[in-house]
Amino acid sequence: MCSMGTGNGGEPESSMSLRQFGAVVQALREHHGLSREELGDLVGYSKHTVASIELGRRMPDPDFVEAAETAVGNTGALRRAAEHLGREPGLASWFRRWAGLEQTAISLCNYECRMIPGLLQTEGYARQLFADELPPLNDDQIEASWAARAKRQLLLHERPNTAFSFIIEEHAFLRQTGGADVTRQLIDHVLDTARLRNVQIQVMPLIQQSHAGLHGPIALLETPKHKWFAYSEGQESGQFIADLKVISVLQSRYATMRSQALTVRDSVSLLQRIRGDL
Repeated sequence: MCSMGTGNGGEPESSMSLRQFGAVVQALREHHGLSREELGDLVGYSKHTVASIELGRRMPDPDFVEAAETAVGNTGALRRAAEHLGREPGLASWFRRWAGLEQTAISLCNYECRMIPGLLQTEGYARQLFADELPPLNDDQIEASWAARAKRQLLLHERPNTAFSFIIEEHAFLRQTGGADVTRQLIDHVLDTARLRNVQIQVMPLIQQSHAGLHGPIALLETPKHKWFAYSEGQESGQFIADLKVISVLQSRYATMRSQALTVRDSVSLLQRIRGDL
């Protein structure tokens, strides 16, 4: 998965779609004679958050869109404007909504059985994935895809209060995507990332008698309002999940996998052994 990244202070870099949405919020707010603080009181956000959204520096979450829509007349203008958020080069169309929520999430969980998660990929590894795409990508598409992925990875460093959890299948490392040198660099990068206080990385061993994740990849996300969403990606498609019953099932599976995977310490030891064998 790939998405747009964040700028200083953990807020997304300003984009045309964010600035346009912010301009709509500001215009409607001023039309109703509201200050930023007054609108913030109505929607349950601080005046600083309102300012960041209006200036195109922060991706609004769904709660803000809905509350602000009601506060400024319920015309549908904000909902329609929100549909265009996150349309940046390098983003798969089915991933855009999830990408927006990632930027303000307070916790992110990711189980991956196909490849190394985008947040943990190196440039060499990612470029090999892009080179293997079918139909083939041109040079501009590859550059845009890597730029989007690299910006997304800033989340790990610029959101130190966000908890990141990864469970990755051992075979994703053993495959040696891109070759031995690329895999060595990848493992070094993953081990460095694992040292961050807000990141936990676990490896699911190759031989595992009981496995709760056989249905496929799982991504879970918690918003600042403590709402949970899920995402599942497949061939040329992705499913954004807001159904609480489905999310509960996925949370249960992910929690079970955390107990089935190697501990964080044992995962580090395994990755070090894999690297030593390359």
